[in-house]
Amino acid sequence: MLNYDPTWRLRPPGKIALAVISDLTVLIKRVSGQYSNRQHVIEHYKRYFADAAGRPSYHSSSLSWAESDLDDYMREAGANAPMFIEAFYDAGQALKNQNSELVVPDVDMINYVLNEHGAGYEVNPPRLIARNASSSVAVEILPPSLDAQAHERIQRSLKQSENYLAAGDNRQAVQEILWLLETVSTAFQGIPVGDSTIQGKYFNKIADELRLHRKGQVAEQAIGWMKTLHGYLSSPTGGGVRHGATLTADAEMSAHEARLFCNLIRSYLNFILDEYHSLSGGNSG
Repeated sequence: MLNYDPTWRLRPPGKIALAVISDLTVLIKRVSGQYSNRQHVIEHYKRYFADAAGRPSYHSSSLSWAESDLDDYMREAGANAPMFIEAFYDAGQALKNQNSELVVPDVDMINYVLNEHGAGYEVNPPRLIARNASSSVAVEILPPSLDAQAHERIQRSLKQSENYLAAGDNRQAVQEILWLLETVSTAFQGIPVGDSTIQGKYFNKIADELRLHRKGQVAEQAIGWMKTLHGYLSSPTGGGVRHGATLTADAEMSAHEARLFCNLIRSYLNFILDEYHSLSGGNSG
């Protein structure tokens, strides 16, 4: 089995391209040509695609019927792209384990077909990676008052979060970008605000001081929302990305939840970087 968002098994993220089905069918028939009993291979692949389609698989009376049944199962399994790809990959690996001399489509060949037809997925055992994830909120040009090291750290962390999302590591993706939000907030230490300076060393204290400075402005509300999200994600009974999560069935974070959290935090990063630029540039109004 390949590792990917478990909710995709129950709620398909999309269909596989018909051209992918066509190309992989050709490859299966080429694999079967290595056997004197070609139907053995076709029946083997049938079982995997039938399972992916949620259908029982019965032995066909002839090779032609087996190929016809395989076509049907592959089309039905194609309604769920991740499970379709998994079925093809797992079937090939199982055949290879049965006969090490047998040549089956390797990962590079599978990915070539997927990429050729824009399927939006990449096999990277043991993971199946989605390459067509929803676009991210862009973090705008960083303030010039931040040094080169800070710029590099921010960009590296943003990229790492995206890589985690693409790999289906949802909780790690949110954890990485939440860490970045906390890290960027420390840039405010010692920044003048009104008649005083920011004294806080940690995110919540810094956020409270900024809210006080922006009292009665939209920024006060925005920083409050940011704190609420941070508190939820930090809590074991909320997002559970900082202090552990409760061991319940609802503890797993889905891909679309992770994307929502990451995009919200990216938006807040834009906001606090604007605030930092305003304050550090001497325009504290």
